[in-house]
Amino acid sequence: MLKLVPKNLFSWDFTVLDESRPVAGIDMSWWGEKAELTVEGINYDAYREGMFSGDFILESAGSRLAAAQKPSAFQRSFIVNHAGKEYTLRASSALKRQFVLLDDSAEIGSISPDGFLTRHAAVDLPVEIPLPVRIFIVWLVIIMWKRQSDSAN
Repeated sequence: MLKLVPKNLFSWDFTVLDESRPVAGIDMSWWGEKAELTVEGINYDAYREGMFSGDFILESAGSRLAAAQKPSAFQRSFIVNHAGKEYTLRASSALKRQFVLLDDSAEIGSISPDGFLTRHAAVDLPVEIPLPVRIFIVWLVIIMWKRQSDSAN
Protein backbone atom coordinates (compact mmCIF):
# COMPACT_ATOMS: atom_id res chain seq x y z
CA MET A 1 0.00 0.00 0.00
CA LEU A 2 1.22 3.48 -0.87
CA LYS A 3 0.93 6.60 1.27
CA LEU A 4 0.11 10.06 -0.11
CA VAL A 5 1.74 12.91 1.84
CA PRO A 6 1.43 16.65 1.07
CA LYS A 7 4.82 18.33 0.55
CA ASN A 8 3.79 21.13 2.90
CA LEU A 9 0.75 22.42 4.76
CA PHE A 10 -0.73 24.63 2.04
CA SER A 11 0.53 22.90 -1.10
CA TRP A 12 -1.29 20.63 -3.53
CA ASP A 13 2.05 18.95 -4.33
CA PHE A 14 2.54 15.48 -2.90
CA THR A 15 5.11 12.80 -2.23
CA VAL A 16 4.06 9.17 -2.62
CA LEU A 17 5.70 6.73 -0.24
CA ASP A 18 6.00 2.95 -0.36
CA GLU A 19 6.51 2.15 3.31
CA SER A 20 8.83 5.07 4.14
CA ARG A 21 10.61 5.17 0.74
CA PRO A 22 9.62 7.97 -1.67
CA VAL A 23 8.62 6.44 -5.03
CA ALA A 24 6.90 9.36 -6.72
CA GLY A 25 6.27 13.08 -6.61
CA ILE A 26 3.24 14.99 -7.87
CA ASP A 27 3.93 18.63 -8.65
CA MET A 28 0.76 20.48 -9.60
CA SER A 29 0.88 23.32 -12.10
CA TRP A 30 -0.32 26.77 -11.09
CA TRP A 31 -2.19 27.02 -14.42
CA GLY A 32 -4.87 24.57 -15.45
CA GLU A 33 -5.18 20.94 -14.57
CA LYS A 34 -1.61 19.83 -15.20
CA ALA A 35 1.14 18.21 -13.19
CA GLU A 36 4.58 16.82 -13.50
CA LEU A 37 4.74 13.31 -12.09
CA THR A 38 8.14 11.94 -11.15
CA VAL A 39 8.01 8.19 -10.72
CA GLU A 40 11.18 6.42 -9.63
CA GLY A 41 13.28 9.17 -11.22
CA ILE A 42 11.39 9.34 -14.55
CA ASN A 43 9.32 12.40 -15.45
CA TYR A 44 5.78 12.11 -16.81
CA ASP A 45 3.36 14.81 -17.92
CA ALA A 46 -0.24 14.67 -16.72
CA TYR A 47 -2.59 17.21 -18.25
CA ARG A 48 -6.05 17.93 -19.59
CA GLU A 49 -6.23 18.29 -23.37
CA GLY A 50 -8.51 21.34 -23.27
CA MET A 51 -8.96 24.16 -20.80
CA PHE A 52 -12.43 23.08 -19.62
CA SER A 53 -13.01 19.86 -21.55
CA GLY A 54 -11.12 17.00 -23.12
CA ASP A 55 -9.36 13.89 -21.93
CA PHE A 56 -6.87 13.77 -19.08
CA ILE A 57 -3.60 12.36 -20.41
CA LEU A 58 -0.52 10.66 -18.97
CA GLU A 59 2.45 10.86 -21.29
CA SER A 60 6.19 10.32 -21.25
CA ALA A 61 8.63 11.34 -23.97
CA GLY A 62 5.72 12.05 -26.33
CA SER A 63 4.11 8.62 -25.83
CA ARG A 64 0.60 8.38 -24.35
CA LEU A 65 0.50 5.82 -21.55
CA ALA A 66 -3.02 6.36 -20.22
CA ALA A 67 -6.05 8.57 -20.69
CA ALA A 68 -9.12 9.35 -18.62
CA GLN A 69 -12.49 10.76 -19.61
CA LYS A 70 -14.88 12.51 -17.26
CA PRO A 71 -18.29 11.22 -18.36
CA SER A 72 -20.23 13.94 -16.53
CA ALA A 73 -19.38 17.33 -15.09
CA PHE A 74 -21.84 16.57 -12.28
CA GLN A 75 -20.31 13.30 -11.11
CA ARG A 76 -17.00 12.69 -9.40
CA SER A 77 -15.89 9.91 -11.69
CA PHE A 78 -13.52 9.05 -14.54
CA ILE A 79 -13.17 6.27 -17.08
CA VAL A 80 -9.46 5.41 -17.14
CA ASN A 81 -7.95 3.63 -20.15
CA HIS A 82 -4.56 1.94 -20.09
CA ALA A 83 -3.16 -0.74 -22.42
CA GLY A 84 -6.60 -1.63 -23.79
CA LYS A 85 -8.10 -2.00 -20.31
CA GLU A 86 -10.86 0.25 -18.95
CA TYR A 87 -11.36 1.09 -15.28
CA THR A 88 -13.88 3.31 -13.50
CA LEU A 89 -12.63 5.68 -10.82
CA ARG A 90 -15.42 7.19 -8.74
CA ALA A 91 -16.21 8.68 -5.36
CA SER A 92 -17.39 5.99 -2.97
CA SER A 93 -20.35 8.17 -1.99
CA ALA A 94 -21.66 11.69 -2.52
CA LEU A 95 -20.36 12.95 0.81
CA LYS A 96 -17.03 11.14 1.14
CA ARG A 97 -13.62 12.05 -0.26
CA GLN A 98 -12.72 8.37 -0.68
CA PHE A 99 -12.45 7.14 -4.28
CA VAL A 100 -12.67 3.56 -5.48
CA LEU A 101 -11.28 1.93 -8.61
CA LEU A 102 -13.55 -0.56 -10.36
CA ASP A 103 -12.82 -3.21 -12.97
CA ASP A 104 -16.27 -3.72 -14.49
CA SER A 105 -18.32 -3.59 -11.28
CA ALA A 106 -15.71 -5.20 -8.98
CA GLU A 107 -13.89 -2.87 -6.59
CA ILE A 108 -10.16 -3.45 -7.02
CA GLY A 109 -8.66 -0.48 -5.20
CA SER A 110 -9.18 2.72 -3.26
CA ILE A 111 -7.69 6.08 -2.32
CA SER A 112 -8.80 6.98 1.20
CA PRO A 113 -8.00 10.14 3.17
CA ASP A 114 -6.54 9.40 6.61
CA GLY A 115 -9.07 11.72 8.25
CA PHE A 116 -11.70 14.37 7.76
CA LEU A 117 -9.48 17.46 7.47
CA THR A 118 -6.26 15.94 6.16
CA ARG A 119 -4.82 15.46 2.67
CA HIS A 120 -2.74 12.48 3.78
CA ALA A 121 -4.19 9.35 2.21
CA ALA A 122 -3.77 5.61 1.83
CA VAL A 123 -3.44 4.45 -1.78
CA ASP A 124 -4.44 0.82 -2.32
CA LEU A 125 -4.32 0.17 -6.07
CA PRO A 126 -3.43 -3.14 -7.78
CA VAL A 127 0.28 -3.67 -8.43
CA GLU A 128 -0.67 -5.14 -11.82
CA ILE A 129 -1.29 -1.54 -12.91
CA PRO A 130 2.12 0.04 -13.61
CA LEU A 131 3.24 2.53 -10.96
CA PRO A 132 3.14 5.58 -13.30
CA VAL A 133 -0.51 4.79 -14.14
CA ARG A 134 -1.34 4.34 -10.46
CA ILE A 135 0.20 7.74 -9.75
CA PHE A 136 -1.85 9.20 -12.64
CA ILE A 137 -4.99 7.77 -10.98
CA VAL A 138 -3.95 9.42 -7.70
CA TRP A 139 -3.49 12.72 -9.58
CA LEU A 140 -7.08 12.45 -10.89
CA VAL A 141 -8.30 12.12 -7.30
CA ILE A 142 -6.21 15.11 -6.23
CA ILE A 143 -7.90 17.14 -8.98
CA MET A 144 -11.32 16.23 -7.54
CA TRP A 145 -10.21 17.12 -4.01
CA LYS A 146 -8.76 20.43 -5.20
CA ARG A 147 -11.94 21.30 -7.13
CA GLN A 148 -13.99 20.54 -4.02
CA SER A 149 -11.69 22.68 -1.87
CA ASP A 150 -11.73 25.56 -4.38
CA SER A 151 -15.53 25.52 -4.57
CA ALA A 152 -15.81 25.57 -0.77
CA ASN A 153 -13.67 28.72 -0.57
